[in-house]
Amino acid sequence: MSTAPMIDAQRLGLMLNELRLPTIKHIWGDFAAQADKEGWPASRFLAALAEHELAERDRRRIGRHLAEAHLPAGKTLDCFAFEAVPMISKAQVMALCAGDGWLDQGSNLILFGPPGGGKSHLAAAIGLALVEKGWRALFTRTSDLVQRLQVARRELTLESAIAKLDKYHLLILDDFAYVSRDQAETSVLFELISARYERRSLLITANQPFGEWNRVFPDPAMTLAAVDRLVHHATIFEMNVESYRRRTAQARRTGAGRPAAYTTPKVLETIRDNQDENEILA
Repeated sequence: MSTAPMIDAQRLGLMLNELRLPTIKHIWGDFAAQADKEGWPASRFLAALAEHELAERDRRRIGRHLAEAHLPAGKTLDCFAFEAVPMISKAQVMALCAGDGWLDQGSNLILFGPPGGGKSHLAAAIGLALVEKGWRALFTRTSDLVQRLQVARRELTLESAIAKLDKYHLLILDDFAYVSRDQAETSVLFELISARYERRSLLITANQPFGEWNRVFPDPAMTLAAVDRLVHHATIFEMNVESYRRRTAQARRTGAGRPAAYTTPKVLETIRDNQDENEILA
């Protein structure tokens, strides 16, 4: 037998590398054998290879976007307790997770509520669902982002730093009302809000209502302008429920206690003594 088939395969591999088609390079041999065996037409063979290449590219792209999103681990819609937050419509949340409409229009989503009410969990879960659908998102504590933008301002690169955030369809600012800085620092946050207004979306979680945001923006005029831009195109969820962490701690305190497997010998001895005493008294 001649070595032409092997040479052709090697050459094809080089060409596929040059064309940046790594998935096709790895699967074409098996698909070719199946096509020969089943008598596929050339169009079906080519379509099958192309479909797998595209699917693998989508998988790799979503993987990159998940890595850059910095979403907290384990915060999904499947494990979010919607029944504990009855004022939140699951159907509405699922519609928001499609992203179509509000992200295209640069609309915002604002989650209000006391600490421990599930705001960060819901924000992260929405972000995850959007990334899995092909959107790009970034989850960050507001105070961390403010510090980075303030450094950029000192280095005279603030405009560039804000422009780089444009690649994210959704910027998730967690713990917004915890920011309490001087006007020089919070002005960079206002510039971010202004730059994204009606262009790119923000998802904000905040413990304090708008009336308390004068703690975030020391200048009343800046507070009013920031709120006006945020709510102009916004969906607002008020999650006024008891802290999930507090409920969990209370459940532990009122639970059945630790399992018998963790009972110490001393406790067992005390239990036996009490049982013996009860039998004598009986």
